[in-house]
Amino acid sequence: MKTLVIIPSRLSATRLPGKPLLKVNGLSIISHVFKKAEEANIGEVIVAAEDQEIVDDVKKNGGQAIITNNYHQTGTDRIYEAFLKLDNPKIDLIMNLQGDEPLMNVDDIKKLNNLMIKNNSDLGTLASTISHKAIYENKSVVKVKTKEILTNENFPEAINFSRYILDQDKKIYHHLGIYCYQKETLKDFVSYEQSFDEKKNKLEQLRALENNIKINVALAKTSPIGVDTEEDFLAIKKIMEYKSK
Repeated sequence: MKTLVIIPSRLSATRLPGKPLLKVNGLSIISHVFKKAEEANIGEVIVAAEDQEIVDDVKKNGGQAIITNNYHQTGTDRIYEAFLKLDNPKIDLIMNLQGDEPLMNVDDIKKLNNLMIKNNSDLGTLASTISHKAIYENKSVVKVKTKEILTNENFPEAINFSRYILDQDKKIYHHLGIYCYQKETLKDFVSYEQSFDEKKNKLEQLRALENNIKINVALAKTSPIGVDTEEDFLAIKKIMEYKSK
């Protein structure tokens, strides 16, 4: 099966405007994510951007990027437009890697791709174990509840996603910003209207569950921080600068 990795990106994030072009070690966040996806070597990688500045930055740093419309409600709607523009009938799987996840583990990206192929799943994602009690109560950390306890081998279904799960159930994990779709599943997903729960929680994966699209979850090795706030950016900057020494 042939996989295409698309990274959605835009400058107008509400909590941290301009974050894709914030620099760490002289390279923008979005270009760090592009290089991480390329390193996974699972297929062609392209950034789908709302802004020309992002396209220019990615290309300047040796990556591929295309401009997309600015009316999309979610990153998944944006990657579908990019997929249609690329017009490659040989693609089977589309991986949506969030543009604010520069610390995503390369082995975890590979694992998700492999499990999607092995299980012929419609839609898959990653989650990691929750090590600190505060994470359960942190609304900026998305939690996922699965049908079974995650192991290194299994790929169980998600029951629910929430920012507000407070009970410390053994089947609740930290959801990571990555999805992998069969191309027909992606087409179905974007055809559905945004649901009330999706808008209320700002979680597009709820649209899939509410329309009976099964989401399988793989256990990730690491629990990377996404860049959502100024504090997140400073924390990630510190980690990445330390690693580069």
